[in-house]
Amino acid sequence: MSVPAVPSPPPDLLAVRVQDPYPYFTWLRRHAPAHPDRRPGRPTVWQISRYDDVRALLTDGRLSKDPGRVPGYVPGPAGLNRHLVHADPPDHTRLRTLVNAAFVPRRIAQLEPFIADTANRLLDRIEQHTHVDVIADFAAPLTFRMICAILGVPGELDNAATRDTLMATIAPAPGLDPARVEGDLHALLDMLIAGKRAGGERNGVDLLGALVRASDDSGAMSEEELRSTAYLLLLVGHDTTMNLIGNGILALLRNPGQAARLTGPQAGPDLFTTAVEELLRYDSPVRDATFRCAAEPISLHGQLIGVGDIVSLLIGSANRDEARFPDADRLDASRTPNDHLAFGHGPHFCIGAALARLEGTVALPLLLRRLGPVALAKPAGELPWRPTRVMRGLAALPVVRT
Repeated sequence: MSVPAVPSPPPDLLAVRVQDPYPYFTWLRRHAPAHPDRRPGRPTVWQISRYDDVRALLTDGRLSKDPGRVPGYVPGPAGLNRHLVHADPPDHTRLRTLVNAAFVPRRIAQLEPFIADTANRLLDRIEQHTHVDVIADFAAPLTFRMICAILGVPGELDNAATRDTLMATIAPAPGLDPARVEGDLHALLDMLIAGKRAGGERNGVDLLGALVRASDDSGAMSEEELRSTAYLLLLVGHDTTMNLIGNGILALLRNPGQAARLTGPQAGPDLFTTAVEELLRYDSPVRDATFRCAAEPISLHGQLIGVGDIVSLLIGSANRDEARFPDADRLDASRTPNDHLAFGHGPHFCIGAALARLEGTVALPLLLRRLGPVALAKPAGELPWRPTRVMRGLAALPVVRT
Protein backbone atom coordinates (compact mmCIF):
# COMPACT_ATOMS: atom_id res chain seq x y z
CA MET A 1 0.00 0.00 0.00
CA SER A 2 1.42 3.38 -0.96
CA VAL A 3 1.98 6.10 1.61
CA PRO A 4 -0.10 9.21 0.89
CA ALA A 5 1.82 12.30 -0.12
CA VAL A 6 2.21 14.96 2.55
CA PRO A 7 1.44 18.51 1.41
CA SER A 8 4.01 21.25 1.94
CA PRO A 9 3.13 24.13 4.26
CA PRO A 10 2.80 27.60 2.73
CA PRO A 11 6.12 29.51 2.84
CA ASP A 12 4.48 32.57 4.41
CA LEU A 13 3.47 30.53 7.47
CA LEU A 14 6.97 29.08 7.80
CA ALA A 15 8.49 32.55 7.64
CA VAL A 16 6.69 33.76 10.79
CA ARG A 17 6.83 30.58 12.90
CA VAL A 18 9.05 32.12 15.60
CA GLN A 19 6.95 35.29 15.89
CA ASP A 20 3.57 33.60 15.59
CA PRO A 21 3.46 29.80 15.20
CA TYR A 22 -0.30 29.44 15.55
CA PRO A 23 -1.38 29.87 11.90
CA TYR A 24 1.23 27.25 10.98
CA PHE A 25 -0.07 24.93 13.69
CA THR A 26 -3.62 25.35 12.40
CA TRP A 27 -2.46 24.41 8.91
CA LEU A 28 -0.71 21.30 10.26
CA ARG A 29 -3.76 20.10 12.20
CA ARG A 30 -5.99 20.50 9.15
CA HIS A 31 -3.71 19.29 6.36
CA ALA A 32 -0.77 17.28 7.75
CA PRO A 33 -1.28 16.12 11.36
CA ALA A 34 1.81 13.91 11.07
CA HIS A 35 4.21 16.04 9.05
CA PRO A 36 7.78 14.93 8.23
CA ASP A 37 10.56 17.50 8.08
CA ARG A 38 13.25 15.85 5.93
CA ARG A 39 16.56 17.59 5.36
CA PRO A 40 19.74 16.17 3.80
CA GLY A 41 22.19 14.82 6.36
CA ARG A 42 19.75 15.15 9.26
CA PRO A 43 17.32 12.74 10.94
CA THR A 44 13.69 13.04 9.92
CA VAL A 45 11.62 15.08 12.38
CA TRP A 46 7.89 14.33 12.56
CA GLN A 47 5.68 17.19 13.71
CA ILE A 48 2.59 15.93 15.53
CA SER A 49 -0.02 18.65 15.94
CA ARG A 50 -3.42 17.34 17.10
CA TYR A 51 -4.33 17.18 20.79
CA ASP A 52 -5.38 13.53 20.93
CA ASP A 53 -2.24 12.39 19.11
CA VAL A 54 0.11 14.49 21.22
CA ARG A 55 -1.48 13.35 24.48
CA ALA A 56 -1.38 9.70 23.48
CA LEU A 57 2.22 9.82 22.30
CA LEU A 58 3.38 11.55 25.49
CA THR A 59 2.78 8.21 27.22
CA ASP A 60 3.58 5.86 24.32
CA GLY A 61 6.30 3.35 25.22
CA ARG A 62 7.38 3.17 21.58
CA LEU A 63 8.95 6.61 21.96
CA SER A 64 12.31 6.93 23.69
CA LYS A 65 13.80 9.95 25.47
CA ASP A 66 17.38 8.78 24.86
CA PRO A 67 19.14 11.01 22.28
CA GLY A 68 21.81 8.33 21.91
CA ARG A 69 19.39 6.42 19.69
CA VAL A 70 19.83 9.05 16.96
CA PRO A 71 23.39 8.94 15.58
CA GLY A 72 25.03 12.34 15.40
CA TYR A 73 22.22 14.13 17.24
CA VAL A 74 23.49 16.68 19.79
CA PRO A 75 20.71 17.61 22.25
CA GLY A 76 22.53 20.23 24.31
CA PRO A 77 25.85 21.36 25.81
CA ALA A 78 28.53 18.64 25.81
CA GLY A 79 28.67 16.63 29.00
CA LEU A 80 25.36 17.99 30.32
CA ASN A 81 22.76 15.71 28.76
CA ARG A 82 22.50 12.84 31.24
CA HIS A 83 19.45 14.07 33.14
CA LEU A 84 15.88 12.96 33.62
CA VAL A 85 14.57 14.72 30.48
CA HIS A 86 16.90 12.57 28.35
CA ALA A 87 16.35 9.25 30.11
CA ASP A 88 14.08 6.24 29.83
CA PRO A 89 13.19 3.94 32.73
CA PRO A 90 14.81 2.77 34.91
CA ASP A 91 17.25 5.72 34.78
CA HIS A 92 14.41 8.23 34.47
CA THR A 93 12.67 6.76 37.51
CA ARG A 94 15.87 6.88 39.57
CA LEU A 95 16.74 10.46 38.61
CA ARG A 96 13.22 11.79 39.01
CA THR A 97 12.94 10.25 42.46
CA LEU A 98 16.08 12.07 43.56
CA VAL A 99 14.71 15.51 42.67
CA ASN A 100 11.00 14.95 43.27
CA ALA A 101 10.98 15.66 47.01
CA ALA A 102 11.92 19.32 46.50
CA PHE A 103 8.96 19.92 44.17
CA VAL A 104 6.06 18.24 45.97
CA PRO A 105 3.10 20.68 46.15
CA ARG A 106 3.16 20.83 49.96
CA ARG A 107 6.76 22.02 50.00
CA ILE A 108 6.25 24.40 47.09
CA ALA A 109 3.23 25.99 48.83
CA GLN A 110 5.54 27.08 51.65
CA LEU A 111 7.33 29.37 49.17
CA GLU A 112 4.26 31.58 48.64
CA PRO A 113 5.33 34.34 51.10
CA PHE A 114 8.84 34.35 49.62
CA ILE A 115 7.46 34.66 46.08
CA ALA A 116 5.20 37.55 47.08
CA ASP A 117 7.99 39.33 48.97
CA THR A 118 10.44 38.92 46.07
CA ALA A 119 7.86 40.12 43.54
CA ASN A 120 7.02 43.17 45.63
CA ARG A 121 10.70 44.08 46.07
CA LEU A 122 11.22 43.92 42.30
CA LEU A 123 8.12 46.03 41.75
CA ASP A 124 9.35 48.57 44.33
CA ARG A 125 12.38 49.19 42.09
CA ILE A 126 10.30 50.01 39.03
CA GLU A 127 7.28 51.61 40.65
CA GLN A 128 8.21 55.11 39.45
CA HIS A 129 9.46 54.06 36.03
CA THR A 130 7.45 55.13 32.99
CA HIS A 131 9.03 52.47 30.78
CA VAL A 132 9.37 48.88 32.03
CA ASP A 133 10.66 45.68 30.46
CA VAL A 134 8.46 43.00 32.00
CA ILE A 135 11.06 40.33 31.22
CA ALA A 136 14.31 41.97 32.35
CA ASP A 137 12.83 43.98 35.22
CA PHE A 138 10.48 41.37 36.68
CA ALA A 139 9.92 37.95 35.13
CA ALA A 140 13.57 36.95 34.69
CA PRO A 141 14.91 37.95 38.13
CA LEU A 142 11.81 36.65 39.95
CA THR A 143 11.79 33.19 38.43
CA PHE A 144 15.56 32.76 38.65
CA ARG A 145 15.53 33.74 42.31
CA MET A 146 12.94 31.06 43.00
CA ILE A 147 14.89 28.22 41.40
CA CYS A 148 18.09 29.47 43.05
CA ALA A 149 16.31 29.31 46.41
CA ILE A 150 15.19 25.73 45.80
CA LEU A 151 18.58 24.57 44.58
CA GLY A 152 20.51 26.46 47.25
CA VAL A 153 22.47 28.66 44.84
CA PRO A 154 24.56 31.33 46.66
CA GLY A 155 23.16 34.84 46.42
CA GLU A 156 26.20 36.21 44.60
CA LEU A 157 25.40 33.94 41.64
CA ASP A 158 21.76 35.02 41.47
CA ASN A 159 22.34 37.68 38.84
CA ALA A 160 21.83 38.61 35.19
CA ALA A 161 25.25 37.30 34.16
CA THR A 162 24.42 33.80 35.41
CA ARG A 163 21.03 33.93 33.70
CA ASP A 164 22.62 35.06 30.44
CA THR A 165 25.11 32.18 30.52
CA LEU A 166 22.28 29.68 30.93
CA MET A 167 20.04 31.22 28.30
CA ALA A 168 22.86 31.44 25.75
CA THR A 169 22.98 27.64 25.67
CA ILE A 170 19.53 27.48 24.06
CA ALA A 171 19.36 30.83 22.25
CA PRO A 172 22.92 31.99 21.44
CA ALA A 173 23.27 35.75 21.35
CA PRO A 174 24.91 37.32 18.26
CA GLY A 175 28.65 37.69 18.68
CA LEU A 176 28.97 35.19 21.51
CA ASP A 177 31.41 32.31 21.02
CA PRO A 178 29.47 29.07 21.72
CA ALA A 179 32.65 27.37 22.99
CA ARG A 180 33.20 30.16 25.48
CA VAL A 181 29.57 30.02 26.64
CA GLU A 182 29.89 26.27 27.18
CA GLY A 183 33.13 26.76 29.08
CA ASP A 184 31.56 29.43 31.29
CA LEU A 185 28.61 27.12 31.99
CA HIS A 186 30.85 24.23 33.04
CA ALA A 187 32.87 26.57 35.26
CA LEU A 188 29.66 27.79 36.91
CA LEU A 189 28.42 24.27 37.61
CA ASP A 190 31.83 23.20 38.92
CA MET A 191 31.79 26.16 41.31
CA LEU A 192 28.30 25.34 42.58
CA ILE A 193 29.05 21.66 43.15
CA ALA A 194 32.43 22.35 44.75
CA GLY A 195 30.74 24.81 47.11
CA LYS A 196 28.32 22.13 48.29
CA ARG A 197 31.14 19.66 48.79
CA ALA A 198 32.99 22.27 50.84
CA GLY A 199 30.05 22.46 53.23
CA GLY A 200 28.17 25.32 51.65
CA GLU A 201 24.70 23.91 52.28
CA ARG A 202 21.82 26.16 53.24
CA ASN A 203 19.01 25.81 55.72
CA GLY A 204 15.66 24.83 54.28
CA VAL A 205 15.40 23.57 50.73
CA ASP A 206 18.84 22.89 49.25
CA LEU A 207 18.22 20.49 46.41
CA LEU A 208 21.68 20.79 44.91
CA GLY A 209 23.27 19.96 48.26
CA ALA A 210 21.02 16.90 48.54
CA LEU A 211 21.97 15.77 45.04
CA VAL A 212 25.67 16.17 45.80
CA ARG A 213 25.23 14.01 48.92
CA ALA A 214 23.34 11.42 46.88
CA SER A 215 26.21 11.33 44.41
CA ASP A 216 28.99 11.19 46.99
CA ASP A 217 27.46 9.06 49.75
CA SER A 218 25.53 6.39 47.90
CA GLY A 219 26.56 6.71 44.25
CA ALA A 220 22.91 7.31 43.33
CA MET A 221 24.05 9.74 40.63
CA SER A 222 27.14 9.80 38.49
CA GLU A 223 29.17 13.00 38.29
CA GLU A 224 27.88 13.64 34.78
CA GLU A 225 24.29 13.10 35.91
CA LEU A 226 24.85 15.50 38.82
CA ARG A 227 26.19 18.27 36.59
CA SER A 228 23.53 17.64 33.94
CA THR A 229 20.71 17.72 36.48
CA ALA A 230 21.98 20.96 38.03
CA TYR A 231 22.08 22.53 34.56
CA LEU A 232 18.61 21.27 33.65
CA LEU A 233 16.95 22.52 36.83
CA LEU A 234 18.60 25.94 36.71
CA LEU A 235 17.61 26.43 33.09
CA VAL A 236 14.12 24.96 32.93
CA GLY A 237 13.08 26.04 36.42
CA HIS A 238 13.73 29.62 35.34
CA ASP A 239 12.86 29.67 31.64
CA THR A 240 9.40 28.10 31.66
CA THR A 241 7.93 30.34 34.35
CA MET A 242 9.58 33.43 32.90
CA ASN A 243 7.80 32.57 29.64
CA LEU A 244 4.50 32.04 31.45
CA ILE A 245 4.67 35.54 32.93
CA GLY A 246 5.89 37.24 29.75
CA ASN A 247 3.55 35.42 27.37
CA GLY A 248 0.71 35.87 29.84
CA ILE A 249 1.11 39.64 30.17
CA LEU A 250 1.36 40.00 26.40
CA ALA A 251 -1.81 37.93 25.95
CA LEU A 252 -3.66 40.15 28.41
CA LEU A 253 -2.41 43.34 26.76
CA ARG A 254 -3.72 42.02 23.46
CA ASN A 255 -7.02 41.01 25.08
CA PRO A 256 -7.95 44.02 27.22
CA GLY A 257 -11.39 42.66 28.04
CA GLN A 258 -9.83 39.68 29.79
CA ALA A 259 -7.31 41.92 31.56
CA ALA A 260 -10.20 44.06 32.83
CA ARG A 261 -11.86 40.98 34.31
CA LEU A 262 -8.68 40.16 36.25
CA THR A 263 -8.18 43.69 37.57
CA GLY A 264 -11.83 44.48 38.28
CA PRO A 265 -13.60 44.46 41.66
CA GLN A 266 -14.98 40.95 41.12
CA ALA A 267 -11.58 39.36 40.51
CA GLY A 268 -10.54 36.88 43.17
CA PRO A 269 -8.14 34.00 43.78
CA ASP A 270 -10.37 31.47 42.02
CA LEU A 271 -10.47 33.52 38.83
CA PHE A 272 -6.70 33.92 38.85
CA THR A 273 -6.31 30.17 39.29
CA THR A 274 -8.34 29.48 36.15
CA ALA A 275 -6.72 32.42 34.36
CA VAL A 276 -3.23 31.01 34.87
CA GLU A 277 -4.36 27.68 33.41
CA GLU A 278 -5.79 29.52 30.42
CA LEU A 279 -2.60 31.54 29.90
CA LEU A 280 -0.64 28.28 30.00
CA ARG A 281 -2.93 26.89 27.29
CA TYR A 282 -3.27 29.99 25.15
CA ASP A 283 0.44 30.71 24.59
CA SER A 284 2.27 27.79 26.15
CA PRO A 285 5.73 28.49 27.59
CA VAL A 286 6.83 25.11 26.17
CA ARG A 287 6.02 25.09 22.46
CA ASP A 288 7.36 21.62 21.59
CA ALA A 289 7.74 18.71 24.00
CA THR A 290 11.31 17.78 24.82
CA PHE A 291 13.24 15.20 22.79
CA ARG A 292 11.62 11.94 21.75
CA CYS A 293 12.49 9.45 19.02
CA ALA A 294 10.87 6.29 17.72
CA ALA A 295 12.25 3.11 19.27
CA GLU A 296 9.74 1.12 17.18
CA PRO A 297 7.89 1.88 13.94
CA ILE A 298 4.72 3.93 14.49
CA SER A 299 1.90 4.31 12.00
CA LEU A 300 -0.05 7.56 12.28
CA HIS A 301 -2.48 9.18 9.84
CA GLY A 302 -1.30 6.95 7.01
CA GLN A 303 2.37 7.81 7.61
CA LEU A 304 5.09 5.51 8.93
CA ILE A 305 7.42 6.95 11.55
CA GLY A 306 10.64 4.94 11.28
CA VAL A 307 12.95 3.74 14.03
CA GLY A 308 15.38 6.54 14.91
CA ASP A 309 13.14 9.31 13.57
CA ILE A 310 12.67 12.26 15.93
CA VAL A 311 9.07 12.90 16.99
CA SER A 312 8.23 16.50 17.85
CA LEU A 313 5.04 16.69 19.90
CA LEU A 314 3.72 20.21 19.36
CA ILE A 315 2.33 21.23 22.75
CA GLY A 316 1.47 24.71 21.49
CA SER A 317 -0.58 23.28 18.65
CA ALA A 318 -2.35 20.68 20.80
CA ASN A 319 -3.42 23.45 23.18
CA ARG A 320 -5.06 25.34 20.31
CA ASP A 321 -6.82 22.29 18.84
CA GLU A 322 -10.42 23.26 18.03
CA ALA A 323 -11.49 19.64 18.42
CA ARG A 324 -10.56 19.80 22.10
CA PHE A 325 -11.02 23.46 23.08
CA PRO A 326 -14.09 25.33 21.80
CA ASP A 327 -13.12 28.65 20.22
CA ALA A 328 -9.50 27.66 20.86
CA ASP A 329 -7.93 30.88 19.55
CA ARG A 330 -9.90 32.99 22.05
CA LEU A 331 -8.43 33.83 25.46
CA ASP A 332 -10.99 33.07 28.17
CA ALA A 333 -9.77 33.61 31.74
CA SER A 334 -12.63 31.51 33.15
CA ARG A 335 -12.31 28.59 30.71
CA THR A 336 -13.22 25.30 32.33
CA PRO A 337 -12.57 22.44 31.88
CA ASN A 338 -9.07 23.18 30.64
CA ASP A 339 -7.11 19.98 30.13
CA HIS A 340 -4.15 21.66 28.46
CA LEU A 341 -0.82 19.92 27.91
CA ALA A 342 1.46 22.84 28.84
CA PHE A 343 3.23 20.67 31.44
CA GLY A 344 3.11 17.51 29.35
CA HIS A 345 1.40 14.30 30.40
CA GLY A 346 2.42 10.95 31.83
CA PRO A 347 5.74 9.94 33.41
CA HIS A 348 7.58 12.99 32.06
CA PHE A 349 4.97 15.47 33.36
CA CYS A 350 6.83 18.65 34.33
CA ILE A 351 8.31 18.23 37.78
CA GLY A 352 8.11 21.99 38.37
CA ALA A 353 4.43 22.39 37.50
CA ALA A 354 3.38 23.25 41.07
CA LEU A 355 6.11 25.90 41.29
CA ALA A 356 5.15 27.48 37.96
CA ARG A 357 1.47 27.58 38.88
CA LEU A 358 2.20 29.14 42.26
CA GLU A 359 4.53 31.76 40.81
CA GLY A 360 1.91 32.62 38.21
CA THR A 361 -0.99 32.94 40.64
CA VAL A 362 1.08 35.04 43.07
CA ALA A 363 3.14 37.19 40.70
CA LEU A 364 0.64 38.03 37.96
CA PRO A 365 -1.96 39.73 40.22
CA LEU A 366 0.79 41.76 41.92
CA LEU A 367 2.26 42.78 38.58
CA LEU A 368 -1.10 43.78 37.10
CA ARG A 369 -2.12 45.75 40.16
CA ARG A 370 1.15 47.58 40.78
CA LEU A 371 1.99 48.37 37.18
CA GLY A 372 -1.44 49.87 36.62
CA PRO A 373 -2.61 50.69 33.09
CA VAL A 374 0.15 49.99 30.57
CA ALA A 375 0.46 49.60 26.81
CA LEU A 376 3.01 47.92 24.60
CA ALA A 377 5.94 50.23 23.90
CA LYS A 378 6.20 48.84 20.36
CA PRO A 379 3.82 46.99 18.03
CA ALA A 380 3.23 43.36 18.99
CA GLY A 381 4.61 42.25 15.62
CA GLU A 382 7.98 43.82 16.44
CA LEU A 383 8.49 42.14 19.81
CA PRO A 384 11.60 39.92 19.94
CA TRP A 385 10.95 36.20 20.47
CA ARG A 386 13.84 33.90 21.37
CA PRO A 387 14.44 31.48 18.47
CA THR A 388 14.42 28.23 20.43
CA ARG A 389 12.78 24.94 19.40
CA VAL A 390 11.34 23.73 22.69
CA MET A 391 10.51 26.94 24.55
CA ARG A 392 8.37 29.87 23.46
CA GLY A 393 9.30 33.09 25.18
CA LEU A 394 9.96 36.76 24.63
CA ALA A 395 13.46 38.17 24.83
CA ALA A 396 11.94 41.48 25.97
CA LEU A 397 8.47 42.87 26.70
CA PRO A 398 8.72 46.68 26.83
CA VAL A 399 5.62 48.45 28.16
CA VAL A 400 4.85 52.05 28.97
CA ARG A 401 2.52 53.34 31.67
CA THR A 402 -0.55 55.11 30.27
